[in-house]
Amino acid sequence: MSESEVAELEELLAVLAADDWPDAIDEARLFYDSWGTPIADDIEVEHRDGGYLLTPPNVTGSRTGLYLHGGGYVYGSLRSHGGLVSEIARAAGCGMFFVDYRRAPEHPYPAALDDAVAAYESLLATGVTPSNVVFAGDSAGGGLVLATLLKLRDLGLPLPAAAACVSPWTDLAGTGDSFRTVADEDPLVSEHIVALVTGSYLAGVAPTTPYASPLYGDPAGLPPVLIQVGSREILLSDAERFAAALRRAGSTGVLEVWPGMVHVWHLHYTRLAKARQAIARLGGWLGSQAGDVR
Repeated sequence: MSESEVAELEELLAVLAADDWPDAIDEARLFYDSWGTPIADDIEVEHRDGGYLLTPPNVTGSRTGLYLHGGGYVYGSLRSHGGLVSEIARAAGCGMFFVDYRRAPEHPYPAALDDAVAAYESLLATGVTPSNVVFAGDSAGGGLVLATLLKLRDLGLPLPAAAACVSPWTDLAGTGDSFRTVADEDPLVSEHIVALVTGSYLAGVAPTTPYASPLYGDPAGLPPVLIQVGSREILLSDAERFAAALRRAGSTGVLEVWPGMVHVWHLHYTRLAKARQAIARLGGWLGSQAGDVR
C-alpha cells in the first residue's frame, strides 16, 4: 500500500477501535446502520416487493444484480448498505435488487434463505433470463449468496451467471484457523459477536447445515464465484476454504486476499481508496460474467 493508503487504513482502524457495540439488539441495529453511506443522488431507488431496486445512470443492456446484505443475519438494512450496493451496481453497469430479507432472532433460519430464493424467482418471473443475472453479497449475505446457489441448484432451478462475495461467512461452526491466528488483528468481528448472531440465526439448527453454512455443502455445478476477503479478518479461512472447495468440485472460484484490509472494507469507500478499488474490481468482474456483456 502507498503511504496515503496506509494513513487511510490507520485512521479507519482508530475510528473502529473507538466504537463500542451496544448490547441491546435495537440499539445495535441502529449502530450498524450508522456505518452506512447515503445513496448517491443519481441512483434511482424503487421500492418493490421484497426489497429495493437500485439503478445507476450508466445501466446498459438487461443485466440485473441481486444483493444480499451482511450483518450476521441480525443487523443490516438499506441504510447500512444502500450506498455500497448502489456503487457496486454502478461499477457493474446494471440495476441491483437489494433483498430486504427477514432477520433473526424474530425470523431465524431458514427465513433469510427462503426470502433470497423467492426474490430470485420473482426476478425471473419478470422475464429476466438467468444468464443476465448476477448475485452479490457481503459477510452473512455472502454466505447467504452461496447457500442460495446451493438451494437453487438442488431445487432444479436455472442458476445465475455468476456471484461475487465479500468476506463471506461460510462456516457458522467457526472452525477456521483464522478464528485463532488473526483474532487479535480483526477490529470488527470477534468470536463473541459470531456466537451471538449464530445462536440468534440458527435457533437450535446444526451449524453444519449446508444451507446455513455453505462450506458443508457440495459446490459442484455452481456458477463462477469471485471472493474478496481482507487479510486481517477472522473469516479469512471461510473464504479460502470455500474457494478451494469450488475448485475441487470443478467450478470457478476466484479468491482475492487484500493485504491489511478489514472485514467488508468496501463499506468504507468514502474513507479508503482500497475500498473503491475493490468495488471497481468486483463490479467490473460481475459485469463481464453476465450474458449481456458490455
